Amino acid sequence: MVALAQWLLNINYSCIVDEDQPSSRSVSPLNSTSSPSAETARSAREVFTAISGLIVGMFVAVLSGTVVSTSLPVIVADLGGTQAQYTWVITASLLATAVSTPIWGKLADLLDRKVLVQLSLVLFTAGTVAAGFAHDIDMLIAMRVVQGLGVGGLMSLVMVAVALIISPRERGKYMGVVGGIMALATIGGPLLGGFITDVWGWRANFFVGVPFAVLALVLLQLTLHLPKPQAKRVSIDYLGIVLLAVGVSALLIWVSMGGQQFDWDSMTSYALAIGSAVVLIAFVVVELLVKEPIIPLTLFLNRTFTLSVIASIAIGVSMFATSVFLAQYFQLARGATPTESGLMTIPMIVGQMGASIIIGQLVSRFGKWKGWMQLGSVLTLVGVSLMSTLRYDTAFPLVATYMFVLGAGLGMVMQNLTLIVQNDTPPQQLGAASSGVNFFRTIAGTIGVTIMGAILATNVSEYIKSGFAGFKPSTPAEIEALKELGSGNVPKIGDLPEAVRSIVESAYGHGIADAFIIAIPLAVIGVIAIAFIRNKPLSTKNSAEQLREQAEGSAIEVAGAEVGAATGGIRVVETDERLRERVR
Repeated sequence: MVALAQWLLNINYSCIVDEDQPSSRSVSPLNSTSSPSAETARSAREVFTAISGLIVGMFVAVLSGTVVSTSLPVIVADLGGTQAQYTWVITASLLATAVSTPIWGKLADLLDRKVLVQLSLVLFTAGTVAAGFAHDIDMLIAMRVVQGLGVGGLMSLVMVAVALIISPRERGKYMGVVGGIMALATIGGPLLGGFITDVWGWRANFFVGVPFAVLALVLLQLTLHLPKPQAKRVSIDYLGIVLLAVGVSALLIWVSMGGQQFDWDSMTSYALAIGSAVVLIAFVVVELLVKEPIIPLTLFLNRTFTLSVIASIAIGVSMFATSVFLAQYFQLARGATPTESGLMTIPMIVGQMGASIIIGQLVSRFGKWKGWMQLGSVLTLVGVSLMSTLRYDTAFPLVATYMFVLGAGLGMVMQNLTLIVQNDTPPQQLGAASSGVNFFRTIAGTIGVTIMGAILATNVSEYIKSGFAGFKPSTPAEIEALKELGSGNVPKIGDLPEAVRSIVESAYGHGIADAFIIAIPLAVIGVIAIAFIRNKPLSTKNSAEQLREQAEGSAIEVAGAEVGAATGGIRVVETDERLRERVR
């Protein structure tokens, strides 16, 4: 094990040392002056070694979140939860992720990124394990919040770290692999979760990621070496953090509970709607005034950032809705077991992972990204439109085709949105910009899933009432089943009598399809936004190199000023090469 650790360290060091410098000079990741030629000389093996811990960390974060998706109907039914609580099990984690993502991103511009990655991974793992011991639905929701805080760090910090190590031109193929791994965990997690639930029970799903988390921590310690942020006094926008958390939370509570726990036309509804608006406006004002804002609003002056945020909204809703509602569709509308439900999502895995990896390779090889993103946005629109036509008896080959199309669209767009923002953002704002895109994607996905969940709950209830109009139970089992459905709890489809089961499956199939209609207009907006993003060529320098060049440029200006002062104001002209040697 010691020999393996030393081998990993040697490889990682070789991939960050400037190969153009004399061998007697040791260059650390903190002051490396590697040239673009050194960057392109790195082998894929060396780069993957350097980011191996990040990849495993990302995998465990996504896997541990999705591995429970197929078992959620079982979990919520076992803990006595309602359809509204089912949605909040998902929403609580997404909310915490959304609120914390820009905070982690801003901290990445100020503090040690490696420590932040490790901290977020530990926080996530602790929340996951605690969720495995949940004894009621409220505890489960609370632990999902802790999970979400950790995921927010991993989702934003991994992208920042990759940008510091790899240039945008080369980043496409590595981001494609990262996206493929995320797709595998996002869609493959339910398959694993279904098998675990059927064999060992749903609680085991929360512990499956622990070994991967330990491995990620070890790899991060051994292989990840990142440049430190510039030394300066750290100023954290605590007021902005509080306002963001309160404003977004109140908005989501209003959206998810309105029409169910309280009427839309009620004092509670008005208080939440107006209160969230006031708090979010106050957040914007604070961000304009503080020294280190959580979300620098100047980023929106960048056309690429603004349009990418708009496109991310469409992608977020489609991505999260698919991962949340597919499990319900297969189990509650088609009567599949958790394992069968996971197997049925394989077309989605193939589409998303295949497109992410293949298109990432093509982007790096040819440097062209816009055409692929436009195609991906169109496929996403087509995919969600097709998903809105689902019914409980739709032929599975058609369902598989719909999933493949949607998965391919998401795979082409999701990672490349972050890539083009990083390519068109100053390195000093890399963390804030990267996390900003993820923030709006997550918050849009959270709000979208919440609204879709509310529509699903309302429509399913109406379809069930309509389906049972005139129905007369003929057995005690049917009477008991109707009482259980009347409680509002998520039903256990396998326990329902056949006559009752067919009506419930039809209701869920139609209700889930209705929920996807919300994603269609957003997907149209995503197509338009991507069409207007400036087609800027991908840079061949990573962010660390850009920062060093800026620092050298500042030092050259200072040296020139000192020379002018020493010569009594006489201007001395030197070449850039001589000035760089003077600075060094």
